[in-house]
This record gives sequence, structure tokens and C-alpha cells, in this order.
Amino acid sequence: MSSADLTSADDAGSATAGRDPVVVAAERARRASHGLALATRQHKDMALEAMATALETHEALILAANAEDIVRAEASGTPANLIDRLRLTSDRLAGMAQGLRDVASLPDPVGEVVRGSTLANGLEMRQVRVPFGVVGMIYEARPNVTADAAGICLKSGNAVLLRGSSSARSSNAAIVSALRGAVEDSGLDPDVVQLVPGDTHDSVKSLMRARGLVDVLIPRGGAALIRSVVEESTVPVIETGVGNCHVYVDRAADLDKALAIVLNSKTQRTSVCNSAESLLVHADVAEEFLPRVVAALQEAGVTIHGDAAFTPYDGVQPATDDDYEAEYLSLDISARVVPSLDDAIVHIRRFSSQHTEAIVTEDLAAARRFTAAVDSAAVMVNASTRFTDGGEFGFGAEIGISTQKLHARGPMGLTEMTSTKYVVTGDGHLR
Repeated sequence: MSSADLTSADDAGSATAGRDPVVVAAERARRASHGLALATRQHKDMALEAMATALETHEALILAANAEDIVRAEASGTPANLIDRLRLTSDRLAGMAQGLRDVASLPDPVGEVVRGSTLANGLEMRQVRVPFGVVGMIYEARPNVTADAAGICLKSGNAVLLRGSSSARSSNAAIVSALRGAVEDSGLDPDVVQLVPGDTHDSVKSLMRARGLVDVLIPRGGAALIRSVVEESTVPVIETGVGNCHVYVDRAADLDKALAIVLNSKTQRTSVCNSAESLLVHADVAEEFLPRVVAALQEAGVTIHGDAAFTPYDGVQPATDDDYEAEYLSLDISARVVPSLDDAIVHIRRFSSQHTEAIVTEDLAAARRFTAAVDSAAVMVNASTRFTDGGEFGFGAEIGISTQKLHARGPMGLTEMTSTKYVVTGDGHLR
């Protein structure tokens, strides 16, 4: 390092001494975002491929760091479903790497023309996609979100500030270290991917109040976390939501198909937001379907919290409104028999978190009425709720599932991580 470099480093150190480290990180992210916004698709895809390779190369270090987090979580009595979210395996790490490669293979949204025309006065007007700039992520457990968010933000031209939970601090630090090294080796500024400094809530508050440096915040986690960010942040928020997802078995359902969909929706992976938490069965098929579904769910280890139609079955617990509102994230499900399709819709409107609902039916009119009347981010017809996922939708890895109605709704991929601007070209035009 030259004497000039040493002087520059000393000046930078003195300039940041005593300042909020989150603000300093956000300023670095802002500067890095300016260069990233100009990067070509080829350059970004090269970085994404390098990031995927880095996860594989550093697998042993990342899994060792994750093991430290698991030991701390188990010692503190963390519930099993949350530990499942926290845990990394070789297969899950390989999935994270593949997610980055999937994102690299997708079209670059930056510069896409949303609409354009030549106005009557000869001006050429185009609305084009542009990056937000700096995205802040506040999320719980799930260290896979660290890689997913970094990849999607980089491809869409955004720098990202990652604030994971303290329960995953070792995992996140190891993942981000690997990703930053790959980004730098690819010739991009590594500050496009940063962990937010600090483990206390003060660092979260600083991120939520970094308006002007951070363009948008995305909270991903439980209801309390999301509510806190939405209510306290001065930075605009894209709200992701909890998943009280329903499966409704209609009077015209193929019951074999319905049984398979209920089991997959509930048991394929319980600790995720697109797992089914509530089962509704039309009264006309209850006599035939209830014995089958109760036996199958209980065989899979599921505890059923049911209404009066379900409680005569051994092991079924009486359901309360709290059960119908619950996002269990465990081997539990609420259940009710409804007299009609419209009653199922009323129940869903009351208790749903507006994430994903499914209807099982062979009646096209019933399916159309259900999809029109149910106001959720995703509605499935004869398919498992587990398909509400950016990867399953062909978006590559997702940054979250939005349950709000502004800008983005449902799985958020590359397009949802952009805004737009108007480019107007004239030839000396005056108004």
C-alpha cells in the first residue's frame, strides 16, 4: 500500500469514527449501487456464478458456522420448527448455490421497456425498469435468505444490506464472507452485499430510519417482526406476510386427489409460510372424506384442531378461533366442515393471512367462484399450497412473498425488485 493509500485509509477511518456503523454501511452500499446500476448482464451473471461456486467451495466453513448456531439455538430451547428453518445441510447449501445459478440464467429486468410510444408532438417516450438502489432485508433464522436476497438484489442492480437474526449470526457471516469475496473477484464492489453491523435492536432501528440512504426495506419473518418494521420504519416497506394457508375440499372434489394435496400442503415441510395450516371440507363429502383425511394426517404425525364434525375422532382436539387464526409452522392443522363453498370463502376471508389458499374441485364454476372471491396473493386450483414459491414459479430464488397490494404481491423475483423511470427523447422540443 502506498503512502497516499495509507493517508486515504487514515482519513476514511477518522471520518467514520464515532458514527453510527449502520449509517456508514448504508453510505458504502449507496456508493456501490451506483456502479452496479451500470453493470452489464454478462458482468452480473459472472458474479452470480462466482457466488454460487463460492458457496460450494466454502461448504465446510459455512456448515461449521451453522453448527455453532444450531448448538446455541438448542441450548436456548428454540422450538424444533425454528431450528429446522435455521439448519443448513449439504443439500440445502447446494440448493442455495443452484438458486444463484437459476437467477443468473434469467433475463435481466434492468432496462426492460415497460411501455413506449411516439407522442403526437414527436417526442419518443419510454418507461424502463431501473433498480431501487439500496435494499434493506430484515429477516429471522433461515440463512438461505442471505444468499437468495444477495443474488436477486445483485441481478436486479441493487446493493443489499442484510440484517439477519442473531440466532443465525455465524451462518450469515460465513455466507456473506464467501459471497463478498466472489463479488470482488468478479470485479464488482463487494459493498453491494453487506451484513448490517451489530446484533442489538439498535442496529435494526438505524436501518429502519436510514431514509435517503436505503430505498426500500423488506421484512421477512414472524408477524411481530413484520408489524414492528411496518410501524416503526421511515424507509418505505414492502410487507411480506405470515402464512395461514387454507385447503378447501369442495363437494365436487376428487377425494383421492384431495387427500394427496392436503398431505403435501401440510407435511411436505411444515416450517415454511406456504405450508397449509387450515383444512375446510364441504359437508356433502365429509362423511366419506373425514375418516380418510384424519387417519392420514395422524399417521403423518399431525395434530388436528377441529370443529364438532372432527372431534369425535380419537386424538382430535377442539378448535378455537385462535387455532383458526394460527400459523402453526408445525405438525398441527385446524379443521372445519362447511355447508357450502360460500361458507368456505367467508371462513377464509375472516381468518386468512392472504398468503395462499387452495381449492380441490372438479367443478369449473366452483373453481372460478373461489378464485374470484378469495383475496390472497396466490390461489391454487387442484394443487398444493407449497407451490407458492419463487423457484416453483420460475422466478429463480425469491426474496420473499408479499401479501400486500402495492407494487408487488406474491413471490418477489427480479421484476419486483425494480422501479421504473421515463426516458423521453426529443429533437429540440420546447413546450
